[in-house]
Amino acid sequence: MEYLQWQSLPGGIVALGKFDALHIGHRELAIQASRAGPPFLLSFVGMAKVLGWEPRPPIVATCDRKRVLSSWVSYCCNMVPEEFHVEFSSVRHLSPQQFVEKLSKELRVRGVVAGENYRFGYKAAGDALELIKLCEEYGMEAYIIKSVMDKNSANVTSSSNPKERGQVSSTRVREALAVGDMAYVSELLGRQHRLILKATNQERFAVEQHKVSAPKSCLLNLAPKEGLYEKCSLLLGQENVVQCRVVIDKKFVHVETDYDGGLSDIFGAPNSQFLPIEFGDSRT
Repeated sequence: MEYLQWQSLPGGIVALGKFDALHIGHRELAIQASRAGPPFLLSFVGMAKVLGWEPRPPIVATCDRKRVLSSWVSYCCNMVPEEFHVEFSSVRHLSPQQFVEKLSKELRVRGVVAGENYRFGYKAAGDALELIKLCEEYGMEAYIIKSVMDKNSANVTSSSNPKERGQVSSTRVREALAVGDMAYVSELLGRQHRLILKATNQERFAVEQHKVSAPKSCLLNLAPKEGLYEKCSLLLGQENVVQCRVVIDKKFVHVETDYDGGLSDIFGAPNSQFLPIEFGDSRT
């Protein structure tokens, strides 16, 4: 992840959003950007701290975002979208016009892409129609795309944001994870949810012959609700994928497998830091 201090991106097409989940709606923004030029995802960091929101774990681990974006290459005209984050505090008080002016004069982008419900500027004063108008004033293209609708929105009620009207959103992903509906999560993400745990000097993985356990303090992103998850995958490397089942309790994530290749050699080694798990579409 790169933090952008309004450096120049001449000729680029910038997709605007929060991009927490990197779900199929976010992918559509990247697809549209790639059709018009080199695609960039521009979002803001530090919003929770500035606005006093309760901190919460990301849906996609920071170290895993590049892999997800790389998986979009076949959708994005054989280009991998680049991701840039701007400190929210540096743009919080900009009016809609000041924000677009920065995109034009400082980033020197050729155009922007946003969803039809996108709001921007101080106190979210600007909407998609104003974005189109301002981009025209500054000689940029504005591409506004319709929301990607969630075909199964009745599965999870997004009570925290009733204005969503059933579109795919990071909120829906979080709520689906909260009830352990991994088939629904996969549908929203366009891929299986990958959970990553990282061992530290203080917290190590406990390894048995066919089992690896890690305390929840090792989590780098949001885990599903407590329970038993079948048909999961333990990733032992780029090519080595082992079928497993996952048990999540109040304090630990347990990975159980029939693998006979020596889990202790892999996860018991001092330099073994990461435990990546992909969830199947079922939960017992």
